[in-house]
Order: sequence, then C-alpha cells, then structure tokens
Amino acid sequence: MNSLKTLLLISVLCSTVAWGIERFPPPDFEGGYTFPTTTTPAPDGVWHEWMDVAVLTAALSLGAYLVLKKRSRAWVFGLMVFSLAYFGFYRQGCICAIGAIQNVTLTLFDSNYAIPVTALLFFVLPLVFTLFFGRIFCGSVCPLGAIQDLVLMRPVAVPPWLEAGLRMIAYAYLGLAVLFAATGSAFLICRYDPFVAIFRLTGNVPVFVLGACFLVIGLFVARPYCRFVCPYSVILRQCSRLSRWRVSITPSDCISCRLCEEACPFGAIEGPEPQWPQRDFARGRAMVAFLMVILPVLVLIGGGLGNVAAPGLSQMHPTVQTAHRVRLEARGTVTDTTDQSDAFRASGRTPESLYQDAAAVQAQYVTGSILVGAFLGLVLGLKLVRVSIRRERSGYEAQQAGCLACARCYTFCPRERVQRKTNKELVGSRL
Repeated sequence: MNSLKTLLLISVLCSTVAWGIERFPPPDFEGGYTFPTTTTPAPDGVWHEWMDVAVLTAALSLGAYLVLKKRSRAWVFGLMVFSLAYFGFYRQGCICAIGAIQNVTLTLFDSNYAIPVTALLFFVLPLVFTLFFGRIFCGSVCPLGAIQDLVLMRPVAVPPWLEAGLRMIAYAYLGLAVLFAATGSAFLICRYDPFVAIFRLTGNVPVFVLGACFLVIGLFVARPYCRFVCPYSVILRQCSRLSRWRVSITPSDCISCRLCEEACPFGAIEGPEPQWPQRDFARGRAMVAFLMVILPVLVLIGGGLGNVAAPGLSQMHPTVQTAHRVRLEARGTVTDTTDQSDAFRASGRTPESLYQDAAAVQAQYVTGSILVGAFLGLVLGLKLVRVSIRRERSGYEAQQAGCLACARCYTFCPRERVQRKTNKELVGSRL
C-alpha cells in the first residue's frame, strides 16, 4: 500500500513538473536571442559625476581665493580656460548647474522623481559659494560664461535702463523653465542650451546656430547670454546681494580715476553718488511711495496675462498635444494621423479619458501660468522701485548683484598696482 502511494505521488510530481515546463519553457540562448540593454547607469558614468562634483568644489574654492585674496585677473583667466576645457568640451556641458534648476523643480512637484545627488550638488554648491564670496561661479567656473568671455573683443557699453529691461528675459525664461518642469512637459533649459551643441560639435542645427549668434553678439556685448538670458544668473544675482565677502576694487581709498569703470565690460561698476538735495529727496520718496502702491496692480496684470497665455503654453505637454491631435482627427479636420495618435489608439484607451487627462494638465497650467505672470509683474515693479532709490557713494564700487567677479578691475586700478609693488618689495626684503 505504501509503495502504491509512493508511485502515485511520484507520478503527480512528474506531471506537475512537465506541465510547468510546458507552460514556462526555458529561454532559448542559442536561437538568436539577445539580452536587453540594461538601464542601470554604468559605474564609470557615476564615477565621472562624482569626479565632476569634486572638480567643481575645487574650482569654486580656487576661484574664491584668486578673486578675493590673490586678486589676479591672469590666474582667474587661467581657471576660466580650464573650466571651459573640462566642464565644456571634455564633459560636454553635462552635468550643468543651470539645467539642474529643472531637476530640482521636478523633484518638488513629482513624487515619482528623485533628483540625483550629483545634480543637486551642482545646483547648490555655486549658490553656497555665492552667498559667501559673490559670483565666483560666473566669473571663472561656468563654461557657458567662459566661452563668451573668450570671444569678447570690442565691448560696447549697454545703457543701464536697457540692461535692466533685457534682464526681464532671464526672469521670464526662469519662470517658464520652472513651469514646464513642474508640469512634466519639457526641460526647456536643456533643450535650448545654446552652447551644448558647440561643446559636443553635434546636435540640433537651429540650436547650434543660436549658440553661434550669441558668440557673434559676444564679440561686442560682453556675455549676452549670462546677462540677459541665463535663468541661473537670476538666482545668483539675488544670492550675491547677501554675500559676506565680495569684490572690492581698491585696496585703499578710491581716487576716482574711472579706470575700473572703463575696464568692466559688464557695466557693474557704480560711480560716486552725491547726497540728494532736499527737494530731490522728497520727490524721490514720493515716487517710491507711488510705485509701491501700483506694485499690486502690476502683479495682477501679470497674473492676468499669464492666464491668457495658459492655453498656448499647455501645448508643450505631450498629453495636451495628443488630445488636440486626436480631437482634430475625430472631427475630420485633418485626414492623416501621427505617431502620437496612432500610439494612443493602439493603447486601447478611450478618447474621453485622454481628454480628461488633458483637461487636468491644462488646469495645472492655468494655475502655474498665473503664478509666473504674477512673479514677472512683481519683478518689474521691484525693478522700478530700485531704480527710484539712490544711495550715496564717495567712490567707485562693484555692484553687489551685477559684479561677475572676473577680476578685470584689479588690473587697471592704480591703488592696486601700488599695493602689489609694495608687497613685492616686502617679500624681496624678507628674502
């Protein structure tokens, strides 16, 4: 009896195994099968990213020393060339502190996305150094700024009012980049980076042409992308206002020779400003009060314009694009189909579900566009207020926000030359 039970048990097990083999046949490794490409980052790539972080930290530290302690334009220029060679042409513009704005934004708004630690460090480290030492990153570490600085030949002064107006482009670019990243639509900064195609010597032809145009303009206007377009420079400007240590043009009292003002191609040197007469002071105070009153109006106008622009901006999102195309095809407005509409139909979903998803995205765009518009209105109002405020100065000073820490002014300052000569004589006497 026991032997019969054993035979039955063995027969059941064998039939089960046979059924399992038939249901899940083993993979055929000799029939032309190829393994899928792994999506895990290669160890070499991860190592390179951490190496980039180490080089960035070292370059920022060295830049702070060269600008604030050694006060040498020649050494700063050398560091700038190294940064262009390493972060630009060798690493091909990636990882990028400017593009990391989008990674940070997507992390804040999408719970399914986690920013790589190296990308976060590339975003944070320049800001931290700017809070302590001014815009060191702009002056000697950023490859986008370096490539523009190298082509500068005959700098033309840009009027302050025009520069302030053109800088609104950078604020609008920052707002749109954050909006598109927050909604998962696109990484706008990376898509239209004007110099990555030059660094890689390949890429989108229109973007390559855009970078070439910036370089041609950069022959006469110093760093046009940095000053008028770069969204990261907007953040760095505000951090620089809080910097503990910053560029001081002269090591002693200013003699008002104006050589530093002529040497700065960025218009970042502010000249002496006498005290206002009482009548002008009262007039200026009234103007500031008026601008503070209309500031909320500018914010509301900006928010209204953002609301109007929301439907057009939402077309950047793939879901909205697909829904728009499917609706046109359903109405017979267009006769052909696209890859997007074909892929949607192959998914088996109903058009109504697609329209609902698109409506949800468009609602996000309405909120986001209103906030971006209000932000731009606030920035414009604060700029007008700032222009109306004058501060008494006895000599020439580098702007807290506008100075790019390039160290050009040191080379032309007579007081600086005297101080360097004295230092050399002291070193010589000690030796």
